[in-house]
Amino acid sequence: MPASMRCLPNLKGRSMPLTLDRTSPTTARVTRFFAAPPERVYAAHTDPEVLRQWLTGPEGWQMTRCEIDLRPGGHMRYDWQALDGSYGFHMIAEVLEVEEPSRILHVERMYLPDETPPNRVETHFQPQDSGTLLVMTMQVDEAETMDAMLATGMTDGMEASYAKLDAGFLQE
Repeated sequence: MPASMRCLPNLKGRSMPLTLDRTSPTTARVTRFFAAPPERVYAAHTDPEVLRQWLTGPEGWQMTRCEIDLRPGGHMRYDWQALDGSYGFHMIAEVLEVEEPSRILHVERMYLPDETPPNRVETHFQPQDSGTLLVMTMQVDEAETMDAMLATGMTDGMEASYAKLDAGFLQE
């Protein structure tokens, strides 16, 4: 287990905000604990109807399209739009590997509106204490691409979405 993960506190049923580690110039790892079992967290990440409701980023945004073909060779597409209609962007991904309910590997490209370089994303849903540790590793080819990704404030939008997931979709 990586040293940064060994330092996570024993959360005993509490969720925590995400953390980001830049593990190399081209790699970043996001971790977040959810007070729900891996099967439930995985399902919330793979059911298009549920995903559309919580993966909306910060206030003022909505997901207008969510398509998931979760199998090797399948594709995903997510579209987001500002509620006032002033801006939108989308993500297209190719699914490479799936191990339900513990792992998804895909390669994504964002369109902001211009296409970004590919981002290899591996997401693990790991049992920890009474919940799930989500570990998402993102890898790109160039350090400049990772710099640009992180400069967008994407982690703020991710945490806003994860807080919605925690509050509304993981409770029994």
